[in-house]
Amino acid sequence: MEARRAVKEARSGRGDMSLARAEVDAAKVALGERGPVWWNDGAPDFNRRMAKNTPYAEWAEARVTYHSLSGRPTFE
Repeated sequence: MEARRAVKEARSGRGDMSLARAEVDAAKVALGERGPVWWNDGAPDFNRRMAKNTPYAEWAEARVTYHSLSGRPTFE
């Protein structure tokens, strides 16, 4: 959280933005949110794919409903 506060301070002109962003990046790497994956179960990675183009297509489509007035899709 300290790194996030540093970014907020830098946005308001009271700090170095590049240093603050580097601190946020270092924190995210330390938490495992960025950097090399720390798991390897052998399963294919379907992140950043449209659900309709994955084995989960049928499951995802079953959860889509359409708004009665606009006709736009909504999800459960």
